[in-house]
Amino acid sequence: MQEIDTGPSVLPDIRSVTTADIPEVLRLGLRDFLRAPIFGLFFSAFYVAGGLVIFQVYAAAGEEWWMVPFFVGFPILGPFVAVGLYEVSRRIEAGEKLAWGAILGVVFAQRQRQIPSIAAVIVLIFMFWLFVAHALFALFLGLQAAAQLGTSPMVLFQGNGPLMLLIGTAIGAGFAGVLFATTVTGLPLLLEYEVDFVTAMITSVQSVLANLVPMALWGITIAALVFVGMAPLFLGLFVVLPVLGHATWHMYRRLMPPAGRVGAMA
Repeated sequence: MQEIDTGPSVLPDIRSVTTADIPEVLRLGLRDFLRAPIFGLFFSAFYVAGGLVIFQVYAAAGEEWWMVPFFVGFPILGPFVAVGLYEVSRRIEAGEKLAWGAILGVVFAQRQRQIPSIAAVIVLIFMFWLFVAHALFALFLGLQAAAQLGTSPMVLFQGNGPLMLLIGTAIGAGFAGVLFATTVTGLPLLLEYEVDFVTAMITSVQSVLANLVPMALWGITIAALVFVGMAPLFLGLFVVLPVLGHATWHMYRRLMPPAGRVGAMA
């Protein structure tokens, strides 16, 4: 691996995308996954395993229905598995060798760069969303209803339950939208350019605002596919996550040209 250039990068102008780019980047994402499936399965396994462990914890406590806010917020954590997938797609794009040591070396090297900072922001927002979800439950249904969920989950659909689910889903979607806007370009930007995480997040938001309709549709597409993949005990994510991770790199590439000076590349 080459020595990382720690000098700040000059970011290029954000380019425009259209809704027609969405099926094209999905096609390219599937192509990259099929070209290197073992990497996609490896990185998505961490996400799937985490989901299964948390589900088992709730199930053991007889509180399966607390998974509802978790399911709504779970896609927020998707960027955690994306960095390795971005590097795989970058190497395919550049015609570089797909070697385990080099790819994992790039992922491991991020601990000394800015991605841990943006990851901390993601975790804090996810934890805050779970707090808000629990507060909404207590506000709309009361604390007594929480004790009934294990034996009578239909309490969610009685009284103020449907309204709580509606408002909670809308708020959860808002949290996910904020994270999408700050990371969809921000994370791959941090992999390729030498910038601080605040600049990356601001640039990501700017790229979304400059392409509001196609990027909003892209965010909805990501959320829909992740929820579909989560349905069969998270197992569908073994395919959905790698395809979306690779596709997100290709969407990023349409927004940002290759770096003239790249950090953390082999």
